[in-house]
Amino acid sequence: MQVGDRKLLVVGDRVLIRPEEGESVTNAGLILPASVADREQVQTGRVIAVGPGHAVPPPGLELEEEGRISEPRWVGMQARAGDLAVFSRKAAVEIVVEDERMVVVPHGGILVLLRSELESAAVDTVN
Repeated sequence: MQVGDRKLLVVGDRVLIRPEEGESVTNAGLILPASVADREQVQTGRVIAVGPGHAVPPPGLELEEEGRISEPRWVGMQARAGDLAVFSRKAAVEIVVEDERMVVVPHGGILVLLRSELESAAVDTVN
């Protein structure tokens, strides 16, 4: 993600999410102010960026010519940019980037991902 003249990189198995703010509406139609919604244990937001996943060492820890361990392989994650994520508030760490509040959540802290069928079909045809 580009932030001014710098690039924001999400590392490891973490996900950068822009949380949804404001009032929420109950099933009965009652409007709950943000202060009440803040006490909930889960929160929703849009996935902005995703780290590379879990690093897995190469089989047998093969050494390159100069004695360095070869690059690790990465096991990817299910979350993708644009997904709507339902995540545990306790797992989230709030950060502020250029006056915008975002949260960093480990992939394990995400409870549910919602993705539109159109996005899913487009990715499946590419893979």
